[in-house]
Amino acid sequence: MGKKVVITDYQYENIDAERRIIGAHGYELYDYQIRDAGALIPVCRDADAIVTQYSDVSAELIDSLEHCAMIIKYGIGVNNIDVEAATRKGIYVCNVPDYGVEEVSDHAVAMMLALSKKLPVLTRALREGDWGYGSTVPLSRFCESTVGLVGFGRIPQLVAKKLKGFGVAIRVCDPYADAALVREYGAEPLELDELLAESDFISVHVPLTRETRGMIGEAEFCRMKPTAVVINTARGGVIDEKALVEALKTGRIAGAAVDVYEEEPVKADNPLLHMDNVIATPHCAWYSETAITTLQRKVAEEVVNVLDGNKPFNCINLS
Repeated sequence: MGKKVVITDYQYENIDAERRIIGAHGYELYDYQIRDAGALIPVCRDADAIVTQYSDVSAELIDSLEHCAMIIKYGIGVNNIDVEAATRKGIYVCNVPDYGVEEVSDHAVAMMLALSKKLPVLTRALREGDWGYGSTVPLSRFCESTVGLVGFGRIPQLVAKKLKGFGVAIRVCDPYADAALVREYGAEPLELDELLAESDFISVHVPLTRETRGMIGEAEFCRMKPTAVVINTARGGVIDEKALVEALKTGRIAGAAVDVYEEEPVKADNPLLHMDNVIATPHCAWYSETAITTLQRKVAEEVVNVLDGNKPFNCINLS
């Protein structure tokens, strides 16, 4: 019997590419739409590789695996996988870090520009019969703004590159980024407190980990300018959502743009969906047709790469 590959869940129209690539190497592919870890145990127990999108790949599930070599995420963030449990068992945890970087960086920049020109406010005012610019007063020049990037991986590097032509000042906080690299992008490295105090637009680009969960909370909002806006296309848990809502309600900050939420799918009564100074999108910053096909292909290629006996292209836990 050939090696077994299990897809726990997926939201794509089909998995034809995965079937073709994995099947061509003689491996058997089984696909499900199961997100509960307990329900996944019997179907994953004898898997050699697991592909997941949103399923709960818990320690209990991982401990039940008999000879699994790898778990790979359809995407970048692996917060739905118990990485420590996988590491203890010597299982590779992999992701695809570059499939949608153009799309997410475009989304972050688009949100900044929309907020800088107060386009949601203008649109609403015009629909209500308000002709003119009065609803946006006061409005500042974007080129005179300072943009703070929290994190400086692939996506924020592209954000910095795309913003360069607008003439804004760019600040970066990332303890793992080389200062010389930051300056190559025309940016200035700063500590987080300094970045928050100086920036007019604060764009968050860090993974969700124990260290980053809630890293932007009440104290951080208090350090921001009252005219500042926050953009989050990373993970919802990085920002304390209650603190964000309170900062927006009280005028502690001027606005926000969010593509990610602490609880997803976001509930209809979430205050962020009903605030005039917020742009909200449904965790879709990564999306384009090219991004989807690239992601599915790269996941399948990584699976066969590892099952063929090679080291992963992109592994986050084992060297």
